[in-house]
Amino acid sequence: MIQVNNLTKVYKLSKKQMAEQKTKKNMKKAVDNVDIKAVPGEIYGLLGPNGAGKTTTLRCIATLLKPTEGDISVCGLDTVTQSEGVRNKIAFLTNEIKLDPQFSPTYMFRFFGRLHGLTEAQINERMKVLFEQFGITDFKDKKIDELSTGMKQKAAIAVSLVHDPEVVIFDEPTNGLDIVTARTVTDYLKELRAQGKVVIVSTHIMTEAEKLCDRIGIIINGQKVMEGTLSQILTETQGEDLEDAFFRLYEKYNTEEVR
Repeated sequence: MIQVNNLTKVYKLSKKQMAEQKTKKNMKKAVDNVDIKAVPGEIYGLLGPNGAGKTTTLRCIATLLKPTEGDISVCGLDTVTQSEGVRNKIAFLTNEIKLDPQFSPTYMFRFFGRLHGLTEAQINERMKVLFEQFGITDFKDKKIDELSTGMKQKAAIAVSLVHDPEVVIFDEPTNGLDIVTARTVTDYLKELRAQGKVVIVSTHIMTEAEKLCDRIGIIINGQKVMEGTLSQILTETQGEDLEDAFFRLYEKYNTEEVR
C-alpha cells in the first residue's frame, strides 16, 4: 500500500527560474498538503496539467525527493528513513529516466537484475517473460539507441520490472507512444493490477484514465482538489466525461488564491 499524508514540497527558485516564472517569490510550493492512498489490486490515476505537482508527488513516493513536510509510507516503510527498503519494493518509471543508449536491452536487464540481487536463473526467467510480453525478444541485442521510441519505452518498462516489485509507479508511461504500443502498456498495467500489485500512474490523457484507473486524484496548482472513482467524480462535478469534469475543476481552482 502507498500512504501519503499531508505531503508538501517546497523548492527554492534561482533568479533565472524566478524570471522564467514571472514571480518575485524565491520559493515555490510544488505540492501542497496532499493525501493519497493506493491499495493492492487497483490502479490509482494522478491527473493534472503540466506543472501541477504530479511528477513531484511521484518522485517523493519513489524516494528521489524528500518531503518538506508530511510523510509517505510504501508497504509499511517510510520513504525517508527506510528509503533503500522502499526502492526494493517499487518500480519507478518516468520519461526523464532513460536507458543508456550504448547498451542493449539484454545488458541493461541483466545489470539491473544483479543490482536487485537476483540470481542469473531468476534474471533469465524474468527476461523471457517480460521480453515476450512486450515484443522485445527480436530486438534484445540491439543498442537502445537503434530502437524505435515505442521499443525504447517498452524496454525501459521491462527493465524497471526486473525484480517483480510489489508497487509500480509510472509517470506518463504512454506519453508519445503510438496507439498500439500504448495499448500494450495499459494492458500490462491491468495484468499487474490482477496480480494484486499497487499501481499508481500519472497521465494527462483523459480517455486513458477513464478506461484504466479504478480511482483518480486530480491535482491543480499542487493541491488535490478531488478524488474518487470515475462515476463519483462525474456525479460531483456534473461533468459529461472525465475531460469535462477536469475542466470544470480547473476553472474553479486555477486561481491566484490557490497558488
